[in-house]
Amino acid sequence: MEIWRGAMKNLLPVGVIVLLVMGVDSGYAQTQATKSSPGTEKKADTAKQQDDGNVALSAQRSGSDDSTYVIGPDDQVDVSVWGEPTISRSVPVRPDGKISLPLLNDVQAAGLTPMQLGAEITAGLKKYIESPQVTVIITRASSLHIFILGEVARAGAYPLLPKMTVLAALSSAGGFSPFAKRSKVHILRTENGKQITIPFNYKEAVSGQHPEQNVILRAGDTIVVP
Repeated sequence: MEIWRGAMKNLLPVGVIVLLVMGVDSGYAQTQATKSSPGTEKKADTAKQQDDGNVALSAQRSGSDDSTYVIGPDDQVDVSVWGEPTISRSVPVRPDGKISLPLLNDVQAAGLTPMQLGAEITAGLKKYIESPQVTVIITRASSLHIFILGEVARAGAYPLLPKMTVLAALSSAGGFSPFAKRSKVHILRTENGKQITIPFNYKEAVSGQHPEQNVILRAGDTIVVP
């Protein structure tokens, strides 16, 4: 018995050392896992940001999230009236700038933002529906063009680029013809269903006298060079 007790005393330090080593290994593994987790979280955050960016880009391309977008002919709009499926529908904007809806027949859409068109439809439906809730979304933006007519090298329709000004548009058309009246250029624009005329004096704009004339163009604008 004394011999066995002596052997156990000799083995005890070895057992303690083994347990200590196992504890160190376990702590080391946890530390390594903790160190690797920030990188994993960072990758997950990056992937989420990329996904969110793709969603935002998709929304921007649809044009539905842009409160300043002005509806034009050939656009497709989705009109949703809450609780009224027979009135809600997706309709094209006709060349005359109007859409057709039940109860209201023809409604002017060109020249209005989606929010403004929604307000117009809401006002019209109040005669037939109590407290109508209307949402207008642009499902297809096909009117992102401007038009240049008259004494220019290349008259026609041109894609509307971001922040495109009158001078930039005229340069896209190849400049003026020898007979152009550069001081009498004007822009035709539809606002709130009505056509307005914006004068543009090319000589004053390029000389810096009245740079405010070099306005940023909108979809559907027509530049006329007499």
